[in-house]
Amino acid sequence: MSEIQNKDVKILAIESSCDETAAAVVKNGRDVLSNIIASQIDIHTLYGGVVPEIASRKHMEKINQVIETALEEAECQLNDIDAIGVTYGPGLVGALLVGVSAAKAISFASGIPLVGVHHIEGHISANYIQNKELEPPFVCIVVSGGHTHLVIVNDYGKYEVIGRTRDDAAGEAFDKVARAMGLGYPGGPKIDRIAKEGNPFAIEFPRAKIDGSEYDFSFSGLKSAVLNYINGCKMKNKEINTADVAASFQQSVVDVIVERAVGATKKLGMNKLAIAGGVASNSAIRKALTERCEKEGIKFYSPSPILCTDNAAMIGAAAYYEYINGVRSGWDLNAVPNLKLESR
Repeated sequence: MSEIQNKDVKILAIESSCDETAAAVVKNGRDVLSNIIASQIDIHTLYGGVVPEIASRKHMEKINQVIETALEEAECQLNDIDAIGVTYGPGLVGALLVGVSAAKAISFASGIPLVGVHHIEGHISANYIQNKELEPPFVCIVVSGGHTHLVIVNDYGKYEVIGRTRDDAAGEAFDKVARAMGLGYPGGPKIDRIAKEGNPFAIEFPRAKIDGSEYDFSFSGLKSAVLNYINGCKMKNKEINTADVAASFQQSVVDVIVERAVGATKKLGMNKLAIAGGVASNSAIRKALTERCEKEGIKFYSPSPILCTDNAAMIGAAAYYEYINGVRSGWDLNAVPNLKLESR
């Protein structure tokens, strides 16, 4: 490992777990030489959410293009690349297979080592790109469309999940509430924007606690409470203040995330907390965590908004640390749609 660390290591990274086709070149786990993302949001907006079959087809159309562009922008040839990192789970199985197949084909043809990466590990590793001074151990709250995890990052590539959602992920709740409010897809950014115009304490929505599991989450009851409030207003012909509903719903999510994340960090005797995942770009969550951490004497880390979305740079950062630790994937690497962080 020391021999590898004494030279610059360049990773060609590929990400295709959902509806973003992405490729990047990352040097030494922290320096992004290129980060190309082909988004499908406009297409899936027409359907109110991601359509897996369409996502897979679009990945097939774009995968070679984004890889070539990433290499060109980084001014690299394949013979400059030390390893190929690729997301192999969790995610949509058809979408994952496109990226995994492309990575395996390039690795086989070129002889460049292959490193499979867990998607959530990638999100956590986005913090290393943004915050070059950050090193484990630290606590990370992962908030995305499919996951809400509270994770202890004990070392590079070593994770302990101490809390997770029992039902809906936070991002899933944002999307479902936005759809009920007629805001469209994707719901998170739309609610974040309109909530700025509302009163976050106008409506009292629940903040769920799980008996016997102080770090677990539940957003299904909150989502149902918002839907019941909207339906109740319609039945009574009562005017709905959309901004107040959005702000009050968002405040409930913010309160739960801050309480669990900061509470765990303090109880574990740690002084570093990071956030990761698509919902990590939410302005209210970032503001609340920044203020609470400052009050509690905890150093708070967050990636830039572009690194919160699904992107390949974060996969390249994670792959670097796996690569220098000797991790290599074989030709049997396959898409694992329900891959657990603990079993990667």
